[in-house]
Amino acid sequence: MMTQAIRTSRGDRLRSAAAGLGAAVVAVGLAELVAAVVEPSASPFAVIGSGLIDLAPSWAKDTAIALFGTGDKAALITGIAIVLVAVAAVAGILESWRSGVGSVILGGLGALAVVAAMVRPGSGPFAWLPGLVAGLVGVIALRLLTRRLRPIAGFAPDHEDRRRFLLWTAGTAAAGLIALAVGNAARGVTRSIDAVRDALALPKAAAPAAAVPPAAELGIPGLAPVVTPNAEFYRIDTALIVPRVDPADWSLRIHGMVDREVEITWTELLALPMQESYVTLACVSNEVGGSLIGNARWLGHPVRELLARAGVHADADMVLSTSIDGFTASTPVEALTDDRDALLAIGMNGEPLPIEHGFPVRMVVPGLYGYVSATKWVTELEVTRFDRAQAYWTPRGWSDHGPIKLQSRIDVPRGGRAVEAGDTVIAGVAWQQHVGIAGVEVRVDGGPWRRAELATAISADTWVQWSMPWVAETGRHTIECRAVSVDGDTQIEQPAPPAPDGAQGWHRVDVTVN
Repeated sequence: MMTQAIRTSRGDRLRSAAAGLGAAVVAVGLAELVAAVVEPSASPFAVIGSGLIDLAPSWAKDTAIALFGTGDKAALITGIAIVLVAVAAVAGILESWRSGVGSVILGGLGALAVVAAMVRPGSGPFAWLPGLVAGLVGVIALRLLTRRLRPIAGFAPDHEDRRRFLLWTAGTAAAGLIALAVGNAARGVTRSIDAVRDALALPKAAAPAAAVPPAAELGIPGLAPVVTPNAEFYRIDTALIVPRVDPADWSLRIHGMVDREVEITWTELLALPMQESYVTLACVSNEVGGSLIGNARWLGHPVRELLARAGVHADADMVLSTSIDGFTASTPVEALTDDRDALLAIGMNGEPLPIEHGFPVRMVVPGLYGYVSATKWVTELEVTRFDRAQAYWTPRGWSDHGPIKLQSRIDVPRGGRAVEAGDTVIAGVAWQQHVGIAGVEVRVDGGPWRRAELATAISADTWVQWSMPWVAETGRHTIECRAVSVDGDTQIEQPAPPAPDGAQGWHRVDVTVN
């Protein structure tokens, strides 16, 4: 009898947890459907996830990127889903133990989604609705399911009421999954921005980029191409749901410490003279030897021309750029007004910006890490001072200035890979945008440094490939590289983490030669 009581108790808890899960699934499904119809950016998953990104300390961001790379957002959503499953199961158990306790938990999650949606920058008039639906539906579904659960508590597992409860629970969860699927489909139907982008014809550049020198590409298997295809270009940003901006609705406002406020529309921007430039962008979270870097041909209008139109005050030293999703970056005025190719970009490698890379308009600034310069979906430039304003990452422990550090990377051979003995090659890339690379040195097993052969650089604003022949001998070997800049600086050996202003140190790989 004691054994049967224990089994029954466990069964009750499992059924109670199932009630909580069923209620959570239908709540989330209907909330996502409502969000897809009224305001996609107010998706409970998106607003709660975005809030977690905003609240996360810099070490948590670094850890996520180090573990998951560009899949950090998918990992975050998965983590939220796992936590939701656990909380929903606990809510179901508590609700069956004492009526109202579990309801408070699910209702609280809905309220959290409402608050998170309302405080997001640019939230629309119905941003509160999906979270409200999630809370109300979750509470109602949980109460109905636990009400059907109570008559079977303590009964044998094959009781008829148990079967009915399971059918109700499964049906509730199925309704939520169907709503979620319909919501995703509805979101896809409303994504007309894809069609707008596909139909867009970019204007010709008044100042086209020079052709990539044939000697810029070494053609070594495994070596990163000198121009990164759009599909392979890294993406690191704070947008859990990619903003989908209709160019017809886009405008850029320039204000603050200026003689006159300037606002331009998409049509006005397209009418301005366009310039093409190859520029390598890098994320400040890129570890030594990491892949959060890429080079592309950008098309856009020089930012300095727009700032000149506004008339920047002499005592201004920073431009705070703002994305449509509220992200901000602090860029030194000097970097936007000197002779570098700082662009308000609309094109990438011969096509309109990919949506996830900032369509319709983003900033591209050579020589600075992306977190202080490369604002996607940009809608506002406020001319100000560093002692008056802070950008998104500054209060989170990152430097308000982010000049690119001198770096080099070994692509061939890959670390941990086996290499055949005999004649082979060591190759990689080096960069210090807006300064340029004068040379790369390589050594094996702590031996003497040997000068590698540089490919022809596209410009000082891009990375450059390098290579060195190597007679590989059987055994385990450590290969290191360091770059030398045009200014005569040598890459720093002492390792440093990405925070607060970019990683540093020599890249090392260990290989086994067979």
